[in-house]
Amino acid sequence: MAYEESHGNVQIQVAARIKELMRENSLTQVALAAAVGLKQNTVSAWLLGKKEPSIRSLWLLADYFNVEIDYLVGRKDY
Repeated sequence: MAYEESHGNVQIQVAARIKELMRENSLTQVALAAAVGLKQNTVSAWLLGKKEPSIRSLWLLADYFNVEIDYLVGRKDY
């Protein structure tokens, strides 16, 4: 049960961090998806909490936004 709660918090944190970075960079879902080579519906699913980014997607996002994966998943703050 603790894992499920923790897992849910991570998912929420990832979505919040992606939204924050998109807002800071004035990016739409379409623009972010194109920039990292993914589909817009994939980005939408992350932001709605329906899916979590894969490790590969986290790498792409971290590189694109110049942040650490630990920041994206809520383990670190700036």
